This record gives sequence, structure tokens and C-alpha cells, in this order.
Amino acid sequence: MTNGLGRGLGSLIPSKSAQFSQTPNELPKNDGQAIQIDIDKIIVNSLQPRKQFIDSAMDELTLSVKEYGVIQPLIVCPEKDGKHELIAGERRLRASKAAGLKTVPVIIRKVDDQEKLAVALIENIQREDLNPIDTAQACRKLMDEFNLTQDELAKKIGKPRSSVANTLRMLKLPEDIQLALMDSRITEGHAKYLVGLDSEAKQMALFRKILHNDLSVSDTNKEAKVMGGTKAARIKINYADKDKEFALREFFGAKAEIVRKGKGGQIIINFYSDEELHEIIAKVKK
Repeated sequence: MTNGLGRGLGSLIPSKSAQFSQTPNELPKNDGQAIQIDIDKIIVNSLQPRKQFIDSAMDELTLSVKEYGVIQPLIVCPEKDGKHELIAGERRLRASKAAGLKTVPVIIRKVDDQEKLAVALIENIQREDLNPIDTAQACRKLMDEFNLTQDELAKKIGKPRSSVANTLRMLKLPEDIQLALMDSRITEGHAKYLVGLDSEAKQMALFRKILHNDLSVSDTNKEAKVMGGTKAARIKINYADKDKEFALREFFGAKAEIVRKGKGGQIIINFYSDEELHEIIAKVKK
């Protein structure tokens, strides 16, 4: 298993004037000390890219917080009237409230709106647990705010440029398909074939067929080819494995990867805090 953002966000992200020069994968010096503050004095980041939280995963995290407390501090910035706005750690904040905690550990940072957006996006996108549409919208906003190209954004968030491009293409889908993707009624694998069709009419026709006939990603690929899907719709990805990765991610509530090596391979489950590690272990023991 690999550990991503558990290293801390430190001095966060430089302002636009610094041209976003520091990559989010670097380890900035963390000169802040965690302190306990009243949980009711924390307000949610208005720029948070995540819009949905999986209930089952939140229940598991809540149980972990009840047993072990909040191990990884939240990051907040000071607001008026003694309030603090949350920058990173909304899952932990929600779980803490559900667990009945009165205070939580935080690290206080002074940041502007661009930095809030950057940190909230990067924390989530590197965890890869945003739904594809929230990710795409957040990527687009980050590109616009910092005047970044796809290549530059890809470097800053540690993703291949092709991955960023494919994510942004999801915003070209009709609204009904985007909503289905957000609600997990279809997978990103389905959507990548839908977005490759050359008209909204074809996209909606295949979308309805996916829902009505419960088409797999592989079946959707075949249907897209019959309907004249573009080369972009046939990205060289093992979608059978992508479906399995999705099932693993749903079960563990964490990023999951299948790495092929000959006839065998590895299953990699990522975690980003001790709370998440405890959640994963608890599910394995069931």
C-alpha cells in the first residue's frame, strides 16, 4: 500500500504571482503546530471540489474516529468572529461531528481563495476519490484561476497529460450523462466511450441502452464501435480491470489499482491517513 498526502500540506500552494511553481508532490516545510479548536467554529471551504460523500465510507471513518480520534490534523484558515474556514479534511470534519467530538486538531494557515481552491483540489484529486465530473470541474477552474495549460496542470497534480485531457472531456457530455456519472449509475469507463461518439444524439442513445440493458464497459465499447465511435473513444485501457478497480474502490472506500505482470499482478490499495488504514484493515478482517 502507498501513502500519498499523509506527508502534510505544509505551507500549501504559492500564489498566482509565483506561477504555481511548487509541485504539490514536494514536501514543503511545516512550521505550523496542530492545536485543538471548537468543532462548531469550523466552516466548510466554499471552494471544496468534492460535492458527494459515500455514506458507507463515512460510516467507517466515523467509527474509526470514535475509537482512535482524529490522527491527521485538518487544515484551516482564520475568518472573522473567531471562525476558521476548512481548507483540507472535510471527510475528517464530517466524521468528527458524527462521532460527537467537541474539538478537533487543526493547523492554521493564512491563504487566499486561489490557494484554498488549489489545496482543496489537490488533496482530493491526488486521493482520486472525487467523482469524474467534480474532478473535471475543479481541474477546469484551477486551469482558469492559474492560467495553466493541460501540460502544466498535469505536472502540478502529478498526472499524465492524457489523464487530464480525458477528465476534461467529460464536461462535454450531456447533462443527464454527467449526472449519471456523478451518481455512479455509470462508470468512467462507460463515459470514455460515450464522449467519443460524434453527436449528442448518439451519446444519449447509447447512454439509455447502458442503463436499460445494464451494459458492461466491454459491451459499451462494442456498441460504440458499431455507432462509429472515434479513436478517442477506444483508449487503450484494460476496462475489465477498471471495473474491478471500481469494485475494490467501492468496497474499501479508497483508491485501488490492479497492476498486471504477466499472468499475475498486484492489487494496490492506497491510504492517506491512519484512519483510512484502520478502515481498510477492518474491512479485510470482516
